[in-house]
Amino acid sequence: MSAQQETTAAAAGEFDYIIVGGGTAGSLLANRLSRDPANKVLLLEAGGKDNWIWFHIPIGYLFAIGNPRSDWCFRTEPVPGLNGRSIGYARGKVIGGCTAINAMVYMRGQARDYDTWRQMGLTGWGWDDVLPVFRTHEDHFAGASALHGAGGEWRVERPRVRWDLLDTVQKAGAEIGIPPVADFNTGDNEGSGYFHVNQKSGRRWSAATGFLKPVLSRPNLDLRLHVHVHRVVIENTDRGPRAVGIEYEQDGRRFIARARGEVILAAGAIASPQLLQLSGIGPAGLLREHGINVVHDLPGVGENLQDHLQLRLIYKVQGVKTINQIDRSRFAKAMTGIEYALFRTGALTMPPSQFGLFTRSSPEHETANVEFHIQPLSLDKFGDPLHRFPAFTASICNLRPTSRGHVRITSADAKQAPAIQPNYLSTEADRRVAVDSLKLTRKLAAAPALARYKPEEYLPGPAVQTEDQMAQAAGDLGATIFHPVATARMGVDGDPMAVLDGRLRVRGIAGLRVIDASAMPLITSGNTASPTLMIAEKGAAMVLEDARA
Repeated sequence: MSAQQETTAAAAGEFDYIIVGGGTAGSLLANRLSRDPANKVLLLEAGGKDNWIWFHIPIGYLFAIGNPRSDWCFRTEPVPGLNGRSIGYARGKVIGGCTAINAMVYMRGQARDYDTWRQMGLTGWGWDDVLPVFRTHEDHFAGASALHGAGGEWRVERPRVRWDLLDTVQKAGAEIGIPPVADFNTGDNEGSGYFHVNQKSGRRWSAATGFLKPVLSRPNLDLRLHVHVHRVVIENTDRGPRAVGIEYEQDGRRFIARARGEVILAAGAIASPQLLQLSGIGPAGLLREHGINVVHDLPGVGENLQDHLQLRLIYKVQGVKTINQIDRSRFAKAMTGIEYALFRTGALTMPPSQFGLFTRSSPEHETANVEFHIQPLSLDKFGDPLHRFPAFTASICNLRPTSRGHVRITSADAKQAPAIQPNYLSTEADRRVAVDSLKLTRKLAAAPALARYKPEEYLPGPAVQTEDQMAQAAGDLGATIFHPVATARMGVDGDPMAVLDGRLRVRGIAGLRVIDASAMPLITSGNTASPTLMIAEKGAAMVLEDARA
């Protein structure tokens, strides 16, 4: 930006901390950093308020994902491993971010995940280190224990609906060696059970509901909505480059907010690396290609994208209730609405996935490496109508993919979406897990317990038999399960692709951190919202500790 352009940006105040992104991580960060009334905090959010009913009724995800009102509606680049398909890539467009439209599944992952981070040299990120952090902000239905917390802002409840079909799937799982478990969040999530959910009394409990909205009355916290951030303002000092503010646009006007303390990017695994690149921090060749002055050549920015690819197999069934039948009946819909209004129970409280199974796709895996999300419904894709026949979906994902993708700017214009290339199924290991996952799902569907419902495979269909056909089908069926992480990953000194140090500070730029799912070095073995909140909790503590040092 030229000096003339910079002078046209109005001053927007000075703050101790500026947080970019009012989503999952940003909601918690705003809460923690503004606890001390001496800290003046600015929170910038590109979306708006969560004042739409479907942000709060759990089954509203059916209307929110793919809807420009609630979703940024990104699309990937054509993915070779998906047979050249481009797929939708939902990201929340509202305070609370993806926790306003996600599956509401409370899942920490496995102890192995965090112990691997520690073994990579990231001191303080092992399971024994992060478990107390999870407990700090948890409000678990079972109360406080060695594994769970009570009284925190992140509400965890049992589901408020059960399905005969899902109970039978659990029996089928036991018949093929997947035993029932009561809690997926003990450090070992292998087994089957109903997911615990981030809800309160049958309503979605987003990060904004839990952490942000209760503290918006604080005079030292300033939330600005419908803000499009253009860049981090960086100045050269005697000690090198330092982040000193944020340039953003609101209502067609440019502003610069200044930071006395730190600038914190919490815009998520897509927008945070994009913003770093737009600010001149990232792979030098990419920046120069788009005419951006290189402030700091940091090749790992936007690389290392990891995500859980789901393969959605659909089975028609007979003699059992599914959401597909309810959707076709006006009477059933009316009764479902009445049940929800009176008791906050029933189908409207459903998250996208109610029941899970964690297991191993083949014996050589030390811990569960695949996760099933079982749904008593079916549709071609989110946003489409439900099928006209009774069915269930068995969605299975590879928990520890070895494929790596990237997020890269396509223009110096901050309003242009970045190129998102997940590179799903680009490794032989991931293709092997995909084929084994299809075999495992068929084994589950063929278990004796499910025989009374006469499951009939609808997708990919019984014609798919050979391993080559299964690999082709995986590419045809595969879709994101909305867990992108690791695009600005932590790493140790000497790691050329590390963007952050173990305290979430951007390498080579003072006063700048990334505190969101971008920071994960490796994806966790399960849904990623609660691990992102854990990172935000630790990150907030680090910011405050360093300020006191």
